[in-house]
Amino acid sequence: MDATTLSLKKPGGLAVQLVHATTEKIRSGRLKAGDKLPTEAAIMKDFGVSRTVVREAISRLQASGWVDTRHGIGTFILPKSEHPSFRISPEQMGTLREVIALLEFRISVETEAAALAAVRRTPEDLSELKLSLQSFNSALEEGCDAVMADHQFHQGIARATQNHHFVDLMHSLGADVIPRARISGILTTVPERQNYLRRVNQEHESIYNAIAEQDVEAARAAMRTHYANSRDRLRKSDPDSPG
Repeated sequence: MDATTLSLKKPGGLAVQLVHATTEKIRSGRLKAGDKLPTEAAIMKDFGVSRTVVREAISRLQASGWVDTRHGIGTFILPKSEHPSFRISPEQMGTLREVIALLEFRISVETEAAALAAVRRTPEDLSELKLSLQSFNSALEEGCDAVMADHQFHQGIARATQNHHFVDLMHSLGADVIPRARISGILTTVPERQNYLRRVNQEHESIYNAIAEQDVEAARAAMRTHYANSRDRLRKSDPDSPG
């Protein structure tokens, strides 16, 4: 990204403009597979935008399968062959029922991903997962919703399976499927929201501990519990949701 690419006259569209500039560079070949994007701080300085805008842009790029972010390392352009064909569009996430349906799908897939990760994880995988947990804690301290750290934790588990199909699926789902925006109806105060996020992070820590200890059944159970809890929390705000 370079600052000359964007016109910053419309504040509401800064993240979209950053995404557009980056994808144009990828399509034109100015950014190639494996290239590393500048740091968040560098992008903020170059464009005069907030960290929130930069993270939203990167989240959109991840959701579209253009980039992959690894904590402590950076954000990298993905090869075209890794652009996933499976997509969850925003329209498919338009109702709470559809969000719950996706959580049910993820229970089936990511429960087994956690089990595989417990068997196959490397020291590097564990370091990446630990960094994601630390980023989640930092976001909590800053009063943020920790969506990026949440998604990157699950991406890290997918990578730890050493099976590219799990990685491709997580790229295709993107950070937009983290159902944080759907809890506003049941979490009306800041303390409630913070307590919710602390519970999510505790569930992540249980998953991490099981994977670190290479306890396959505990990893499977911790992931299933995490998603079942997320589903149940959302159901509280939709009494008509399927049981």
